[in-house]
Amino acid sequence: MRFPVTGSVVDLLAAEWPRWQMVPAYALTGLLVVIWLMRATVARHIVPWRTHRLVTGAVVGLGAFATVVAFALPNAFPLFRFPHPTGPYAIGTLTYHWIDPARLEVFGAHLQGRQGPRELMVQIWYPAATDPTARRAPYLQDADAVTSAFAHIHHKPAFVFGHFTDITTNAVPSAAVAGAQAEYPVLLFLEGVTGFRQMNTYQVEELVSHGYIVAAIDQPGAAADVVFPDGRQVPGMTLEQVHASIDSSYMPDPSAPRQIGTVPTGVGLMRYFAQDAVFVLDQLAALNQTDPKGILSGRLDLQRVGAFGVSLGGIVVAEACHLEPRLKACLMMDAPMPTDVVVSGLQQSSMWITRDADGMRLERRTAGGWSEAEINAHQTTMRAVYQSLPSAGYFVQVRGMFHSNFTDIPNWSPWTTQLRLSGPIDGQRGHNIVNAYSLAFFDRHLVDLTTDQFDVTAARYPEVHFESRRP
Repeated sequence: MRFPVTGSVVDLLAAEWPRWQMVPAYALTGLLVVIWLMRATVARHIVPWRTHRLVTGAVVGLGAFATVVAFALPNAFPLFRFPHPTGPYAIGTLTYHWIDPARLEVFGAHLQGRQGPRELMVQIWYPAATDPTARRAPYLQDADAVTSAFAHIHHKPAFVFGHFTDITTNAVPSAAVAGAQAEYPVLLFLEGVTGFRQMNTYQVEELVSHGYIVAAIDQPGAAADVVFPDGRQVPGMTLEQVHASIDSSYMPDPSAPRQIGTVPTGVGLMRYFAQDAVFVLDQLAALNQTDPKGILSGRLDLQRVGAFGVSLGGIVVAEACHLEPRLKACLMMDAPMPTDVVVSGLQQSSMWITRDADGMRLERRTAGGWSEAEINAHQTTMRAVYQSLPSAGYFVQVRGMFHSNFTDIPNWSPWTTQLRLSGPIDGQRGHNIVNAYSLAFFDRHLVDLTTDQFDVTAARYPEVHFESRRP
């Protein structure tokens, strides 16, 4: 009996470090070796034929099972790639560590008893000169630490995300800035709770490819884990702390703790996070004067600045826009609005991308979560701020989306719908919808006040319910 599989597996092992998804394939190879050895020993009269038949039958059964699993696992959890963005620009990326001496860190277990200043990791993506041969940036810096923390918070085994260390993006580290424009408009991105600054890479890369600079803020306390250059880490809140501390910013919650460190929870905690965005705007202004990395000086158009965020990040964007007039356009994705924003409203042009109450109830039946009180608060607070806008506003509801569809999660596996991790909408189509409306919004209110792609976009996506208010 020939055994042709061995060479291919040896080649695979030589080509990359073994991944857990491939363990069944490696086991199948071992089973085939056992069968080959059994046949060889029978031929030499070392093992009786009856014993050979029993052992071979068991091995073949295990082999059939291993074959199915060996096929399924690498396809369920592949080394995925992000689609190539549709814009004309290539993408560069840089990461900065910034310290705010004016504020104390309240999520400070890493400080070993000392209360130090607030520290942030900020990753910037920017339009870059094209270099198809350049090395691509990893999806996650410090992937092992970040995915381990993410898995722990969400009660998943850490090895499920082990292959994230091998995922790359379309961005090139430290690439030269594209020369087509002297300056590029700037967007801030705010992550969802227990997430990470790269959790909307699909959206960031698309916007950058169309001429935007995006600065994503990793916020200690909000992120699953923030890793600083010297190795210190700030783990995020548990899911229980999340619901108790953040839900009280938009709905009554008598069980919520009164404060975290010196910061009151509810709207107070949202304001603490929003001050990160204000601080980053100040740092970007300094960076535009002198970039210590020698790349972005003079390339940021800080007269045209917007912000977007998902989940908790959407709440923080609303609060940041409430505090900071330098933010000219505000995009909130699947996020309720904090109480003070509902009361006072927003002055900037604003967009909400979300789904309706029935879509949230479908997610509750399928995947859990979303009490009726949360659904009501989610829908009514967004609607209230939208209807009170004195400037342009847009309300976008996408059928078939779950909360995770607004993030990279549908890219992680082609089976996210079957695993009830995302909604019934095709994951890529959901991302295309978010990208199309995001780009139309920022182009309209930061780049060219005469452009209007909303009618064209709405015609392409009939599953979207689109509303607009014009001053």
